[in-house]
Amino acid sequence: MANVKQQLDIPAIPSLGTSGIVYSQNVQNQNNGILRLFFTKFVNVISSLIGPNGGRYLNNPYGVFLDTTDQVAANTTTAYPITLNTTNFSNGVSVVSNSRITVALDGIWNLQFSIQFKNTTNDGQDFDVWFRKNGTNVANSNRRFHLPARKILADPSHLIAALNFMESLQTNDYIEIMWNTTNTGVSIEHFAASSTPTRPVVPSVIVTMSFVSNLPTI
Repeated sequence: MANVKQQLDIPAIPSLGTSGIVYSQNVQNQNNGILRLFFTKFVNVISSLIGPNGGRYLNNPYGVFLDTTDQVAANTTTAYPITLNTTNFSNGVSVVSNSRITVALDGIWNLQFSIQFKNTTNDGQDFDVWFRKNGTNVANSNRRFHLPARKILADPSHLIAALNFMESLQTNDYIEIMWNTTNTGVSIEHFAASSTPTRPVVPSVIVTMSFVSNLPTI
């Protein structure tokens, strides 16, 4: 939703009068006044943008997405897409088919994630997290993490996997976050809201997507 308090008054293109074949001082004066008003508004807009608080008038594409469920791996030989079930903010970015973070315009994009993993096994386990672009693995995007063994039966070990990555995307391209693990005892876990003290839900996944730059032409 747009905040009208942060919208600049963009001047409309001026509509100038014509004097016909014979020069008219009145028409010229009216046109001068119209142009003076237009350029005054235009200069005010530019001044607002380049001032110390000008950034608050910029409308950059972004997205913030969560998942509030547990996610498991059925086996160790399959790559699984991280799914997202909640949209916190969205401007030019959306989640399609539960996992495809899809952009509405060309550009260089920065994707960041924070994923809550747990291990219920008696041994340390590895898991990988990487990116796919339009269904194809992105080269050099994989990271390997290690989860220590659980402490006791009722106390699994936990780890937050976090990373940011930049990728060039065209309109309607999508990125997926993929994972697999060395043991199905590794999963992605959320936590319900807690009390004493009151604490909010722990999402299993938090993802942010932000526009960095238009695509370079050189």
